[in-house]
Amino acid sequence: MLNKYFRIIVGTFVLLSVVLAVYVHQNWLWFTVFIGVNLIQSAFTKWCLLETILSKLGLKD
Repeated sequence: MLNKYFRIIVGTFVLLSVVLAVYVHQNWLWFTVFIGVNLIQSAFTKWCLLETILSKLGLKD
């Protein structure tokens, strides 16, 4: 369940940042870069802030 919500939230953030980059300002692409770097970091460290937040909100793995 946690993985499902994680993917929905991250996907929404990526799409939102691309839309904002197209219609508001190109610097919103840095948000997309931030998300990508965090995904890569979590693959190596096995820790992700979003997963911690979702766990504290009561979502189970």
